[in-house]
Amino acid sequence: MMTKEKHVAYWLDIAEKDMGRAEMCFKNKDYVFCLFCLHMALEKTIKALWVKNNEVNYPPKIHNLVTLISNLPVGFNEEDLRWLDDMNTFQLEGRYPDYVGKIYKRCTKEFTEGIMDRTKKYLECLIKELQQK
Repeated sequence: MMTKEKHVAYWLDIAEKDMGRAEMCFKNKDYVFCLFCLHMALEKTIKALWVKNNEVNYPPKIHNLVTLISNLPVGFNEEDLRWLDDMNTFQLEGRYPDYVGKIYKRCTKEFTEGIMDRTKKYLECLIKELQQK
């Protein structure tokens, strides 16, 4: 049976892999899938924090970042929550891009780079929360 620590480590490991995929996609100019992978890295890091802060070792099988983080002891303000809600867009649009290609026009190198930088900052905050007792 896996311990709580191993469950947390599992989620962090796949979050790290998702971040690596995001960086690879960015390098290859696949900005839409890069944003999808950034969402997955955030989701899985939040799920690690969820496991740490709940008795049950299995987080909800949902992808909505705001819903996942809403009951966790993380000091995110309204702006942070709005940004996470915006990130939810890339979970859906990354999987199911629209037929007219609006997302591809929006997701330029500069736009994606800004999201990547902000995601890294949020991941640092979440990992600090995980490291606290």
